[in-house]
Amino acid sequence: MKPGEVTVRDGEILTVLEVAQFLRVPKSTVYKLARVGELPASKIGKHWRFLRRDIHEWMHGRSRQG
Repeated sequence: MKPGEVTVRDGEILTVLEVAQFLRVPKSTVYKLARVGELPASKIGKHWRFLRRDIHEWMHGRSRQG
């Protein structure tokens, strides 16, 4: 592996639907949070993708905020 490369295992990349199901919110909420930059995400073409660990860290940070 080259410096700066990230390895991703199966199941670590989530779709909008998978994130919505995990967070128990509508897909539209996931799209909105990703679009405004509140939810860590990457847009590949027309598709949003999320790293499982980023979503867990985001949730953990939000639970500390209150």
